[in-house]
Amino acid sequence: MNCSGQILTIKKKRIMSFRSEKILSLIGVDFNYSSEEDLTALFIKYLNNGMHGICFSSYLDDQGPGSILSAEQIRNRIEIIKPYTKWVRTFSCTDGNELIPAIAKENGLKVMAGAWLSDDKELNGEEITNLIKVAKAGNADMVAVGNEVLYREELNEQELLDYIYRVKEALPGIEVGYVDAYYEFMNRPAITEACDVIFANCYPFWEGCHIDYSLVYMKNMYYGALQAAKGKKVVISETGWPNIGTAFEGSEPTTANALKYFINTQQWSHEENIEIMYFSSFDESWKVDAEGDVGAYWGLWDKNGNLKYTKL
Repeated sequence: MNCSGQILTIKKKRIMSFRSEKILSLIGVDFNYSSEEDLTALFIKYLNNGMHGICFSSYLDDQGPGSILSAEQIRNRIEIIKPYTKWVRTFSCTDGNELIPAIAKENGLKVMAGAWLSDDKELNGEEITNLIKVAKAGNADMVAVGNEVLYREELNEQELLDYIYRVKEALPGIEVGYVDAYYEFMNRPAITEACDVIFANCYPFWEGCHIDYSLVYMKNMYYGALQAAKGKKVVISETGWPNIGTAFEGSEPTTANALKYFINTQQWSHEENIEIMYFSSFDESWKVDAEGDVGAYWGLWDKNGNLKYTKL
């Protein structure tokens, strides 16, 4: 065979390794020819298939942290989401938030119950005491001791470890973890070692990622935490995409992008059995102060409890 024939053979072999369905398959669903109606239909499909979990808040429009929640408003909001999720994640065990786990359980949901920790040691004590009570009453399947308190620099590592080990000692047999950005578990081996389960927040949006590459980006976040976990289970404790607000670097908050992100996330969760607590259940106006205009628009339902993208 001459040189030209060898080159032709090599080219043919390369073509034979090509599969059309694998073109850019790692970035998720091909949305190139999808209208907003198409995206909405896929959103409904995956919502009806059911999420693994969702981050839950029952604050009404005039409420925020420090507001006292009633059992009635919690029940009303649980009623809305319960057909679409297996788990709910809570963030606090004070001001009525400690009622959420029992009500969720009454409605057949599993619960990842959280204690909110800060630099207020007295309030931390109340949060931890109530978290332990909730779990001992049988209303928590996993517990989270703190949420991004290291990121906010409100506790140091040793103070957080003391709280984690206190809860672990009080709740043998229940998985205990801590919630923070995925990279904290790569950078803080003592925290990772203390946790039974790793609760990793993964937000491509907040790292300026364009929507087209957001699924691959989230996967890298997850697998980084998984490597740091050294065999422990990793739960994506928060991920989501807002639909309204100011762009952050390459991340644009639009309805189409919010739909695409939800669809890709849920498809990955279903196909590879990734445990994800999607952020979030309802829009929350109070978050504008902390996160800017996008903070109010992370929910699948609006602040009044209406599904944002379509009517079921």
